[in-house]
Amino acid sequence: MGILNTILRSVTWWNSQTWGTQFYTWRKGEKVGEDDQGNVFYKSKEGRRWVVFNGETEASRVSPEWHGWLHFTWDEPPTEKPLPRKAWEKPHQENLTGTSAAYAPAGSLRKAKPADRSDYEAWAPE
Repeated sequence: MGILNTILRSVTWWNSQTWGTQFYTWRKGEKVGEDDQGNVFYKSKEGRRWVVFNGETEASRVSPEWHGWLHFTWDEPPTEKPLPRKAWEKPHQENLTGTSAAYAPAGSLRKAKPADRSDYEAWAPE
């Protein structure tokens, strides 16, 4: 871990985990599992559940399986009892709003090359 990462962790909560979370995890956390993005999930004997993100702390990076476990929708973590998958289900994707990979419809100004709008005639006052 570089000096910059150490400084960032000491003053921000969105860069991995805070010192307090790291200490609490070390003292009371029992690792339950890890998802495909490298996020690690823990529980305590008191029943508390939490996640330590691998990188940026962004809630939409938690898959539906782990989200349900974190919020006590089901008792068993996906490592013990995986959710059944339907053939039509797409893999989980984090929220891309505000990034360059965000959805932009045809004709959007955010597209590199906007769509040809030959069907549109701008109004001009006479």
